Amino acid sequence: MKNYYQILEVDPRASKEVIEKAYKALVKKYHPDLYMGAQKYQAEKKLKDLNEAFDILSDDFLREQYNSELRKEQMKQDRLKQEQMRQETQEDAKSNVGDTQKQTTTQKETFRSKVLKRKSNVGTLDGIIDLLKAIFTSKPKDMRIPSQSKEGIKRSFLAIGLTIITILILGVILWCIPFTNGWIRQVLFENPLFNMIGSLFS
Repeated sequence: MKNYYQILEVDPRASKEVIEKAYKALVKKYHPDLYMGAQKYQAEKKLKDLNEAFDILSDDFLREQYNSELRKEQMKQDRLKQEQMRQETQEDAKSNVGDTQKQTTTQKETFRSKVLKRKSNVGTLDGIIDLLKAIFTSKPKDMRIPSQSKEGIKRSFLAIGLTIITILILGVILWCIPFTNGWIRQVLFENPLFNMIGSLFS
């Protein structure tokens, strides 16, 4: 379907006066008498389209009918574009799924071949070498303790120190109380475990 607004180089909301002015200017520009040979043929064709467009758009009733048809055509084209985009999206999704399945299949096959190889190497020198390779390749390259880990170790030692000090303070308090003094003596001096530890240091 021809777009008469594009042929006359005007906006679809243009008034009759603007359409008439554009038509006259284009007729002067593309008049066949100004051209020769093949260009003259093109100018005649252009002039025919200009006349057709002006006849339709200069008549209110015909212009209204044309606008209605033009809207229908544009809606149809929009639907076709949307359908085409939807099909392209579905095709892309299918291809992505296919690629993922291929990658998964390849990974499974690689894993299966590694398992079979390891099974066949069990109890052999190759099996021991593979095991050693696996141990050393999984070992981190940088064995230095990160600064965060050092901070965590400091906190752990501090917590252990505070715990020991708290236990000692509680022991002294319990030693000084007559009611618990006998129990503390029994734990420290009559317990076989503490006697064994004491004998190590004596």
